[in-house]
Amino acid sequence: MSNDLQVKIAGPDDFARLIAMVRDFYVEDRIPYQPELVEPGLHAVLENPQYGAVLLLSGDDIGLVGYITLGWCFSVEQGGRFVLLDELYLAPAARGRGWGHQALAHARDWAAGQGAAVIRLEVNHHNAKAKALYLGAGYRDDERDILTLPLTATSGSLHS
Repeated sequence: MSNDLQVKIAGPDDFARLIAMVRDFYVEDRIPYQPELVEPGLHAVLENPQYGAVLLLSGDDIGLVGYITLGWCFSVEQGGRFVLLDELYLAPAARGRGWGHQALAHARDWAAGQGAAVIRLEVNHHNAKAKALYLGAGYRDDERDILTLPLTATSGSLHS
């Protein structure tokens, strides 16, 4: 039995397995699950590699254990295109094995291989464990807040 995390890029056929984990993640991290936003967004990234990628995370002994969603963004301050690490989820049974650090290393390698110079992410204020994981992996706290302006009626309560 290996302690190495296995990673593969998800495709459209992985939607059903992914959306179940997305729902689990949203419940755990207190994110409102809005299927009219989340499901088309997940389909879009699975079907269009130019938007980014979803990495499926598996362990030899327990199968599929999580995912990472990576998306392309643009910022003058960041020098142009950068990757947003949008979501990282590991099932409770997969935690405590060092796989969070391995997952972040795989995300870093994917982003660098695609030509990105920067990965950014957001972490909820209540999730100190996740923030410690990210800081331990070399991410820095830019001491900024993310603010959201919903532009459609369906996005009215995003992460509120």
